This record gives sequence, C-alpha cells and structure tokens, in this order.
Amino acid sequence: MRRRTLTAATALAVLFSSATLSVVAAGPAAADTAKVLSLKSAGDVVVDGVHQRVYISDPTAGKIVVTDYAGTAVATLTGLTGVDGLALSDDSGQLYAAVAGTDRIVSVETSTYTQTTSYDLGGADSPHDLAPASGKLWFSYGAAPDGAIGSLDLSGAEPVVTLAQDGEPSFYSAPVLASDPDSGVLVAGDEDTTSGALAVYDVSGGTAVLRAYKGVDATFFDQLAVSPDGTQVVTASGYPYAHPAFSTTDLSEVGRYPSGDYGSGVALAPDGTVAAGTSSWYGPDIHVYRQGSTTPLREYDFPNTGGTSGGDTLADGALAWAPDGSRIFAVSVNSDNVYTLRVLTDPNRSLPTVTVSAPTSAPRAKALTVTGKITATVPVPVGTPLTVTRTDLDYPKGKALPAVTTKAGGAFSFTDTPPTGGTVTYKVTYAGDATHSATSGSDKVAVSRTTPGIWLTNNKKIFTYGKPVSFTATLGTTYKNRTLKIYADRAGDGKGRYLIKSGTVNSAGKISGTLNMYRDSSVYAVYDGDARTAPRTLAVWAGGQAKVATSISRQYKNAKIGSTTYAYVHKTSEPYFNTEMNPYPGRKQRMDVQVYYQGAWRSSDSEYFTLSSSGRTVVNLGKPGSSSVGYKFRFRSAYIKGAGYSGDGVNSTAYGSWKYMYVTN
Repeated sequence: MRRRTLTAATALAVLFSSATLSVVAAGPAAADTAKVLSLKSAGDVVVDGVHQRVYISDPTAGKIVVTDYAGTAVATLTGLTGVDGLALSDDSGQLYAAVAGTDRIVSVETSTYTQTTSYDLGGADSPHDLAPASGKLWFSYGAAPDGAIGSLDLSGAEPVVTLAQDGEPSFYSAPVLASDPDSGVLVAGDEDTTSGALAVYDVSGGTAVLRAYKGVDATFFDQLAVSPDGTQVVTASGYPYAHPAFSTTDLSEVGRYPSGDYGSGVALAPDGTVAAGTSSWYGPDIHVYRQGSTTPLREYDFPNTGGTSGGDTLADGALAWAPDGSRIFAVSVNSDNVYTLRVLTDPNRSLPTVTVSAPTSAPRAKALTVTGKITATVPVPVGTPLTVTRTDLDYPKGKALPAVTTKAGGAFSFTDTPPTGGTVTYKVTYAGDATHSATSGSDKVAVSRTTPGIWLTNNKKIFTYGKPVSFTATLGTTYKNRTLKIYADRAGDGKGRYLIKSGTVNSAGKISGTLNMYRDSSVYAVYDGDARTAPRTLAVWAGGQAKVATSISRQYKNAKIGSTTYAYVHKTSEPYFNTEMNPYPGRKQRMDVQVYYQGAWRSSDSEYFTLSSSGRTVVNLGKPGSSSVGYKFRFRSAYIKGAGYSGDGVNSTAYGSWKYMYVTN
C-alpha cells in the first residue's frame, strides 16, 4: 500500500457517516524516536508530507490515530468500524479510508480532521485496501472465499464506482494492493492463502487490464510496494525469509533483499530505496537497501518493551516512508500488545561504527598510541577526517587534539602524551556526509598518578566514654589539591560515615577534627586526589568505652574503714546494687562480687543482668544473714565487649569502680 495519493475530488455531496473526531493541539515537532499509541491493532500507515502528519488505522478499535512527525498524537477519528486501508489525495488535502464495517470509503479533510464524505460502493462488501493510480482510487473488497477489486472515480461531478475488475485472478479474500500512480501499475496479492499468486494490472486506461498473473516464491502477503518507475514490485510475506522483487511485466523474480526473517512490511522511498520490515524478536526489524543491492545500507533493531525475552516486532503492513525520504515510520508491537510509532531518522545514510582501542593503563607524561577503525556498509573513503577529543580531570568538557584521517579499510591511529592522571577518555568523532550519518566511539585509559602520604592520629587508642578527642590528619606532597576530609563512623548507629572536618591543610600539611567518643569509631582521612595525585583514604580505629556508674542503696549508714567508704547494712536488710550504662538494645552488665577473706579480696561470683531500655539495672542482693556478719564485700559492674558477653560490640570494655559493703547485726 505505497504512495497512496489521489487527485482531490471535485464534488463531495455524498452521504456522511457518523464518525466523530477528537483533536489534540499540536506542538512543535520534537526529536522523539518512539511514542506509545492508543491502539488495539495496526492496519495501515500513510504519511502526509504537506502537513507532516502520520495516519494509522486501527481496525479492531474502529479508529484512525493522527500523529505529528515526532509520533505525538494530535487527533483521533473514531466510529469507523473495521477501518483498514488508507490513501491520500495528490495534494494531501483529503484522507481516504476503507471502512469494512459500513461497506464504504470515507474521506477526511486533513487540515481540520473533519470528515467530508462517505462513499457508497455499490454493493461491494468489506472494503479492505486502497491504492490510487491513474486518477482513480482502487480498492479491494470481499470476504473469504471471494475477494475482488473495484475502483472509485472522483474526477467527475459524481463519484463512479466500478466493481469486479480483477478479471481472471481468483483471490480467496480481499487482496493486498500496491500501485504506481504515475505509470498506472496496480499489483494485487492474496494475504490469506499459501498460493503465493500475484496479479499485475495496467490501469492507465481507466479500467484494469491484466498484464501478468502467476504464483511466485512468496506466500501470505503482508504488504506490497511498487517501485517509483513502476517496473518492480517488492513483497513482504511469511515466506521466504527475504523480500523478493518481481518484474511488473511478467512477474519473474528480478532480485531479492536478504532480510533474513519473516517479512512483515515493505515500503519504497521516492528514489527507490527499500525499507524491508521483518518480524524479528532477536535481530534487526527494519533493513534499508539501495534498490538492487543485497547489502543493507542501514538496519534498525527495536528494543524489548514487553515481558518476554524477545524484542518488539513490526506490526504487519505498518511501514511507510516520509514523502521526502527523510524518515521511516514503523509501528511496533510488544508482547503486551502495546503499539509504538517509531520514527527512524537518516534511513538513506549508512550508520558507521567507530571502534577505538587505547591501552588499559599507561604512565602519566609518557607517549601512548590509540588505534581504531571506522566501518560501514558503505565504506568511508581513505583520508576521511576524524576529530579527536581528550577528556580528563583538567579538561572535564574535553580538549581537542589534532585530527586524524582514515587509512585503507577505515583504520586510524594517533599518539598522545597525557599530562593528567586518572581516567582519560579518547573520543573519535566522524561528522558524516551525504551518504553516512555522524557517529563516534571512545575508549578509556587509566593513567597513573602518584600516591600521597597520609597519616592520622589515635589509631587503636581507647578513650573514656564521651571524651572529646582530636584526630589530626597529615597530608604529604601533592600536585594541586591540598584539601583533606575527616569522616567518622560510630559503631552501631546506622548512620555510616559522616563528615567531622573538611578544609585545606595548614603549612605543615595538618588538619584536625574532634569526635566525642560515645562508641567505638572508625575515623577516615580522605583525599580526593587531583590531576597528578591519586585519591587515597586512610582509616584508623579508636575505642570508646561504655559508661558505667554504680551505687549501693538501702544501707543504714556510710562510714569509713581505714580510707575506704563502706555501706553498712544489717544482716536482715536487703541492700540493692544499682547500675547505669549508656543504653543499647539487648545490652547486659556483668556484676562481679568479691569478699575479703584471710587478708585478701577473693572473687565470689559474677553474673550478667540485662539492662532496661534506659540502661539501668537494680539487683536485690538479698539478706546477708548471720554468717556474713563482720565480713566485707565489694561489688562492681562491667561492660564486657562481645555478643557472648554484654551482648554487643559497639563500645570498648569498661569496668565500674568497686562499691564496698560491711554487714552488721
């Protein structure tokens, strides 16, 4: 269904249908390559170059979606049950649509999207495809097993419909049509049988005269396209896995475009360039050939937007060129039945590939060699200039290097001495020409940098709970950057690293930051590097002891024995031993008990007690009894680091001071 244009009708006073329009205000065209469409199916695609609009029929939903050249929907024509084939008048002023549900062809004014006319087809049922040629609009019609061809002449005061012009050929259903409007060639092919029969008609005299009819090496035609000179027809079909071309004189095969998969669409540009569409889950979907060539000028591979492993595929017959040959419009469908209009740019220019190969690593300030190659289906000439850009830490936006030119086979090479260390990127760009699109390639080199000296105080030191500690970092010789950052990461707070100091080091290379040692902490001195000095991070560990505070309560007095203060308790009282620690989930304190016996303190017992959420325990020591009268006891609490001890490891081990008790009657 190619080049569907027809001279505008001179009289339109015919019955209107009930179709309705919804219009969206059109904005300026954007450089979008794909837009999802509100479609349930895709029937036909025609392109209006005058207004830069694309028309897509949806037989299932009974509507036509209109988009701009960027794929953005600007209008929807509804109420067209079973609408399929589309065609444009010569001046693009009218759009014609075959509406199977009403057995009519309707026309729409393309500047306003207003339906103007609905043409009765004189008893032809289920019009399917449209093809303008020699001043008439040719259409296929009929349901299985009886397809036929008719024409609609709009050149006179009244429209004239002529049916059953297919003659000798027998079509199982309404055939697929294609034409060359200027030469009067009309081609028809059955899309619902395996017969593979094509029919060529000469319609230049106003009626369809059969020129050739035969079975060809192709079956189940999805789309046909006649060459601009009318001498060839290219077919898209389920078999063969190619797009064969046949003479419109005798239907002999005159060429074959090796697209390599199920043919699902074909369209020819005004200069004869072939866009061959395939239903390819795992390969390119659109293959562009110069007429008669077997090497693709360019290929387009649709992405996978659905839920299966295969990519989106071309909807059957949904392929068209812009009239100026600048773009290809293709409707794809994914596994979720989502339709997308894909605008494929630069189809007439080969897309080269630039490969760049640089060393994986290299020393700074030493010469290195970069090689590469530019390849294309249409080779670029020897001596083609390529621009080179080096991007590094000193030139993050890139620095232009001397241009290089291609040698035989597209090879190129150049040398450079990188003055800057770190990741250095070499980008080689080809500007393109009349037959090639612009493209580029790049590669990266890890260029060496010196490693700076960094020192940080207080490694492996342990500090009392909450003590403010100054950590001093020292930075050795660097190229330019003299900034150091000091970070801390306290154990168990879930905050990760946080900055405690950042700034330029002093003349001695030093900078200090203070951290309160509430928990064990890792402290980091971080240097971000510069163009010649590598980044470096140095870590130290410093311990923050747990806070341990204890007391004895319920004694009847405090008094000294020697220089030590004792809590005096009666043998029948129940003294408490109280502990407070900095809290942490699941934390326990270990209570140690010793008794003074035979001139020395001797361990009696140790036991762990779980702290409350506020970090407290109160242990009832019980009644000492008569046997304890006259004895000295002492108690302390301890945080013993480790899951098997005090239950966690976020503080360093700490012991509380001993608390003394003396038992009396």
